[in-house]
Amino acid sequence: MRLFLLAFVLLSMTASAQYAPFVLHNARIYTVSDEQTRVEAMAVDSGRVVALGTHDEMLAAYPDWVRIDAAGLTVVPGLIDAHAHLMGMGQSLLRADLVGTASIGDVVERLIAFEATLPEEGWLTGRGWDQNDWGGNGAFPTHHVLDSAFPNRPVWISRVDGHAGWANSAAMRAAGINSDSLAPASPDGGVIQVDGQGWPTGVFVDAAEELIDRALPPATEAELEEALTRALQETAKYGLTGVHEAGVGADTLAVYRRFIEDGRFNIRNYAMIGGIGSLFESICVNGIIEGKGDRLWVRSLKLYEDGALGSRGAALLADYQDDPGNRGLFQYEPSMLESMVRKAMQCGLQVNTHAIGDAANRAVLNAYEASMEATGGGPGRHRIEHAQVVALEDIPRFARLNIIASVQPTHATSDMPWAEDRIGSDRIRGAYAWRHLLDAGVRLPLGSDFPVERVNPLLGFYAAITRQDADGNPLNGWYPDQRLTREEALRGFTIEAAYAGFMEDEVGSLEVGKWADFVILSKDIMTVPARAILDAHVVATYLGGELIYSFE
Repeated sequence: MRLFLLAFVLLSMTASAQYAPFVLHNARIYTVSDEQTRVEAMAVDSGRVVALGTHDEMLAAYPDWVRIDAAGLTVVPGLIDAHAHLMGMGQSLLRADLVGTASIGDVVERLIAFEATLPEEGWLTGRGWDQNDWGGNGAFPTHHVLDSAFPNRPVWISRVDGHAGWANSAAMRAAGINSDSLAPASPDGGVIQVDGQGWPTGVFVDAAEELIDRALPPATEAELEEALTRALQETAKYGLTGVHEAGVGADTLAVYRRFIEDGRFNIRNYAMIGGIGSLFESICVNGIIEGKGDRLWVRSLKLYEDGALGSRGAALLADYQDDPGNRGLFQYEPSMLESMVRKAMQCGLQVNTHAIGDAANRAVLNAYEASMEATGGGPGRHRIEHAQVVALEDIPRFARLNIIASVQPTHATSDMPWAEDRIGSDRIRGAYAWRHLLDAGVRLPLGSDFPVERVNPLLGFYAAITRQDADGNPLNGWYPDQRLTREEALRGFTIEAAYAGFMEDEVGSLEVGKWADFVILSKDIMTVPARAILDAHVVATYLGGELIYSFE
């Protein structure tokens, strides 16, 4: 009843005076500010925080302002996902959802059900399968099972991490590849999986995915707008007021601009340019995009240096323990990587590079160090995205070079059933090593990598402080010495993420002068038993003092 009444009050207040100044009171507000860590009330005017204090102080100071009674609930700054794929999530909502499939049969069943919603012509696409969840040795599937169910319609479905795709024969034919003859040579940075005869099995890893992607019909403008609409509904529902989007192109930015102009873009997006290309060259010539409508910033470059651990594409210093002779895939040779990094720094861009394996992390650190010495480092705050498996001796280099480690806590709890099998008991000590990084003085913004993981940041908060799955396993957490405190986890999803996007003066904490981006939660995630965090939900999400979501 209390939550229903609060939701009704929030909706009615916003409907009548969404831009009127208001006082949020009777709350447990965690400010993430060093000066006032906890307050009871907050005054907001013109979308910004103008005062914080006790319940009585704020009501007395602003007696004529609209009042929003938080009913004793918990308030935190608007949550920021420091590594996500906003448009990618929206597009995944228009495809078959294969997350959580326990077998190849489950995949086929879901694809058949989704196909029933499609027109007779066109491709069948999906995302989310993970061969590690199907038992056995984690071997990749083949096209044969897809061919049996879909002999004519092209099928192209992405692995959960996006670093491998699975095609049927029809999809390969559309790309000019025959499933019953020798496969073409694998491209640099990718692998076409083949059988004993050298014929393609239907699985394409990392750079090889492009061979099928280029045959896929491009998304229409209407599809992109529908995808973005759905994605923004999801982010608001889960308390996200900001995302750092790891790779965008000009077409996506054009959709974002239209939504901003129409007042439909209810998130602050720190968008990274997706690789070296025409958009990168345009930004170098014309300058960065700084705060368009306080909703969109483009001032960084996203690069990939390797693949993913789950598909054995992460670049390692030594062989995979469960695949002798395989050390993964580098996307760029060291000289090429350094050349791109140097050019980006010269253009005044922050550089954010995907690195999963210990060899890839070392290569990126080397490229950053050499480029910073040559250029002065441009704007600084350069990042390694994921920093997932790091040689222990390389961790101090992050701090010495002021490199930000942008990590995703739910990757650890998703990967823990098989990660040690991949890399062994020695290297696992430097994997998902958040405490080692923090103790070395490394900045640690947190994210989810959605749609690779679920969008809900409370799942990441829970994983960060427990290193357990939703059932509480393992009992004391997986390598529990690497857990974060609740305060550190909250900072990771707020002020640390803001810092990683050069936005800490505007968002990331509730302080006078900053945007009033905040979330009202059904439970106090800072004090309840850890398992109860998974039962918490967002009651309301505010962006710049405007209600953008209310629980019903």
